[in-house]
Amino acid sequence: MNMLAGKRIFVVEDEVLVAMLLEDMVVQLGAVLAGTASNLEEAMAFAEHQEFDAAILDMNLGDHDSKPIADVLKLRSIPYLLATGYGGSADNPHGVTILEKPYAIEGIEYALASLWK
Repeated sequence: MNMLAGKRIFVVEDEVLVAMLLEDMVVQLGAVLAGTASNLEEAMAFAEHQEFDAAILDMNLGDHDSKPIADVLKLRSIPYLLATGYGGSADNPHGVTILEKPYAIEGIEYALASLWK
């Protein structure tokens, strides 16, 4: 059984092409795309009011970082991954799994599945 089947994933990514790639990979893995946001304001509104099972947060959103979104998800007990090209040196306020860019579908699958182990 696919551990990701039916899981609703919220994607926050400010680069349009990267977001499209990530969205496609999430769906290929059997998950459902719960929503997407490309900036802090959109992401905060969605994170505060919508229902979803997990999120993938791009660490840097233009002139902002995704820490406020991460804080909301932590308060709501919604698991999430931080996506970054900075690797282990990235600021990780809640010590969650880091999803390194560039993305590989196997890495996304493993990281998302680890949220429910």
